[in-house]
Parts: sequence; C-alpha cells; structure tokens
Amino acid sequence: MSKSKSTKKATTAKTRKPAKVAVEAVGTQESKKTPREELCVFAFRLTTDERNAIHKAAGPTKASKFARTLLVAAARNDETAVKAIMKAVQTEA
Repeated sequence: MSKSKSTKKATTAKTRKPAKVAVEAVGTQESKKTPREELCVFAFRLTTDERNAIHKAAGPTKASKFARTLLVAAARNDETAVKAIMKAVQTEA
C-alpha cells in the first residue's frame, strides 16, 4: 500500500479585521426597527396579460400589495374594502 498523496496542512487561525464604524451604525439601526409580521408565501400562476393588468391597475411597484389587499378583503367577504379598492383603481386609471 502506498501512502496517500493528499495530506492535510495545518491551518492557522485567521484574525478578523476590525469592524468599520459604518457597519456598527447599521447594526444599531436594525435593532431599533419594529418586528415584522410573520409572513408566508402564497403563490399562483398568471398569464402575462393578467400580470400586466394587475401592474396597470396598481402600478409596477405596488402590484403585490394591491393583490394581497384585494385577495384578503375578498376572502374575508369585506365587500366595502373590495369596492374601495376597485374605486381607487378606477380613479387612478
């Protein structure tokens, strides 16, 4: 039997560079934020036309919030909220 060619080299402990002041400032800001709700992912498939219609109604940066609000209102049978969302979309378009 021959000796294995790969041998482990002794590793030396690496020392970390001192943390920058900017990193410390960011860390303190994050701890002051209010805790987020526990959320989960709910996904479904859309056609391109359906997706474009949602973006057109809500705006490209508000599409997820729009869809979430409308779906939850409909699921809770909150007719006044659904009507308010629909009215807001009609006035924006």
